[in-house]
Amino acid sequence: MQNPFTISFGKKPEQYISRISITQEITEMFNSERPSTQAYMVVGVRGAGKTVMLSNISKELREDADWIVMELNPTRDILESFAAKLYALPEMNRLFIDAKLDLSLLGMGVTIEKGVKISDVEQAISSMMEVIKKKKKRVLVTIDEVTINQYVREFASAFQIFIRSEYPLFLIMTGLYENINSIQNDKSLTFLYRTPKVVLEALNISAITGTYKRVFKATEEDARYMAGLTKGYPFAFQVLGYLVWKRREKKADIDYRSLCETIMPEYDQMLQEYVYEKIWDELSVKERQVVEKLSGAEAMKVKDIRDSIGYDSNTFTVYRNRLIKKGIVESVGYGMLSITLPRFDVFVQGII
Repeated sequence: MQNPFTISFGKKPEQYISRISITQEITEMFNSERPSTQAYMVVGVRGAGKTVMLSNISKELREDADWIVMELNPTRDILESFAAKLYALPEMNRLFIDAKLDLSLLGMGVTIEKGVKISDVEQAISSMMEVIKKKKKRVLVTIDEVTINQYVREFASAFQIFIRSEYPLFLIMTGLYENINSIQNDKSLTFLYRTPKVVLEALNISAITGTYKRVFKATEEDARYMAGLTKGYPFAFQVLGYLVWKRREKKADIDYRSLCETIMPEYDQMLQEYVYEKIWDELSVKERQVVEKLSGAEAMKVKDIRDSIGYDSNTFTVYRNRLIKKGIVESVGYGMLSITLPRFDVFVQGII
């Protein structure tokens, strides 16, 4: 039997723990008669499952005949790509032609006799959205791992105009905290500053326990032990499951604790090479100092960390808050901090 866990980013694994409440919140809002928002920003640390959740929402809406779903690349001209993909829709292209929309000046389609020649990409999208609106369809645009650039600025500004025109257009962007924060704080994109932000936190440990128990036919105790090793981090859930599946013995009475101890070096290596090295590279010097102090203990008092690295209260608060929002550390009780990611402390101790 094929390994039901995967270490490939973006690909929905066979053993996938869905984020039911977030998915329902977004799909129900978008499907409502008068949605209070037509856009969401999904934020999470690398390996938090942003892409997989986005794919899951897209798949669910694609199965509804009233929806058109489009994935756009944030590193290309988003407006141009959006217009081209809209015009190329098999079920809508004939309607666009019947509406005499001549986009030949934009390099799309053919010249239409007595057609309305359109040379502006925003006008082209508006005209096509008018047709889509009359057909009572809705359009979802998804942009994965977004970063701030001119294409994103142009699309976000145009999207705001489309919304004011009451077009049935919806948007989900995913990204790292620092990238989403840069976009929302861009002075030219005040619309996105007010867009609801969904933060992907740890998976439910009970759900991970149940999956490991079912897949490996493990005892409740062993399954919970394995789930604890992941700390609810989605990528760790996949990596540990992947390695246990590879190394498990073909018998019922497997000693999963011993097995996990055996694979721990490989577990650490995969976490480090796939995500932790990149996460570490993206931290500032002062953020690293905080994490280095935390890596020596399961949890530490904020005052002890602050005093040991010589930060005043205001300075420390800035970096603590950044690390929490990035999903690297968390508050555990009053005045205490702990590293969120499983065995990230082992990685840090190995490089300092």
